[in-house]
Amino acid sequence: MNFKLTALVACTAAACFAAPSFAQSSVTVSGLVDVFGGSMRNAGDPGRTAVLGSGGLTTSWFGFKGTEDLGGGLKAGFALTSFMRVDTGSIGRFDGDPMFSRDASVNISGAFGTVLLGRGLAPNFLPTVIANPIGDSFTFSPLVLHANINTAGWPNSTTPSDTGWSNEIIYTTPNFGGLSANLHYQFGEQDSSTGNEGKGNVGVNLLYFGGPLTLVGFYEHDQIGNPFPGLLTTSVGGVAVPETRDDWMVGATYDFGIVKLFGTYGGSKADVADYDAKTGTLGVSTPIGAATLSAAVAQTKLEGSTEGTRTTATLLYDYNLSKRTDLYAVAMVDHITDLNNGNSFGVGMRHRF
Repeated sequence: MNFKLTALVACTAAACFAAPSFAQSSVTVSGLVDVFGGSMRNAGDPGRTAVLGSGGLTTSWFGFKGTEDLGGGLKAGFALTSFMRVDTGSIGRFDGDPMFSRDASVNISGAFGTVLLGRGLAPNFLPTVIANPIGDSFTFSPLVLHANINTAGWPNSTTPSDTGWSNEIIYTTPNFGGLSANLHYQFGEQDSSTGNEGKGNVGVNLLYFGGPLTLVGFYEHDQIGNPFPGLLTTSVGGVAVPETRDDWMVGATYDFGIVKLFGTYGGSKADVADYDAKTGTLGVSTPIGAATLSAAVAQTKLEGSTEGTRTTATLLYDYNLSKRTDLYAVAMVDHITDLNNGNSFGVGMRHRF
């Protein structure tokens, strides 16, 4: 009896002394695995490709995040997360993608907001994902495809410098009645002897969440490529010339309960490549029991050295097996002026951990 009481007291004391350290810091391992099978053909592709692919709706990833309570309302944190291709077991979104191209950063936060240093999101990412019903799918979301993915005969994506920036400082403001802002600056790290000293990327996004209404917007001035370092360039007579591009977007969603509406409008202008792109999108989603049915369409018009129109539409059925696992079926049609039409479809599964 005495032994049991002594052991109980010892365990209780140990727990009391250990509790503050557990409360002050934490590290989590998390991620998402997304695999789909389907048949793919974007506009301009010469033929159709049967695939078992990774990232049908969300790019698969895993990694580590942690926070430490510094006291006085201050917290420190870090993030090291990596994209992966589950179908092959490869690290990164593509060959050569850095291991921690999703996140590689430290941050400090308090009543003043948050300051992040390292590799993190670009200004375009959150507004693009929030304001379209197909989310961050680099395979089937019309808005994401038009903004970020080049295809045969349509080489100009409207977001020129990836959805993440390296060598970056991000300042996130406190939340003011549902409104917050993220200020981004990426160091170009150019040698002064090249004449490119001071070149870098700068941008801002605004996010407002007010009950059923969400408003988003971003602006970027881009001179540096990502995820690989170096200047943005355009080939002129076979010579790579430094390029400057400006891109922007505004968007809104409104949730009526039985249906949610989405809309965006934005543009991108390249100085050396000499073209101006304007992209508009519309979307809708509606819950059906444990599932959601969503549809989206995007149209981009190019004027200047490259001219034409691209229109892409997607229909998605997403069924939740649980809070962490869902099954989906998706179909997409894609059209570009004077090129072969494309159409794609796939079925897949996502699991979060």
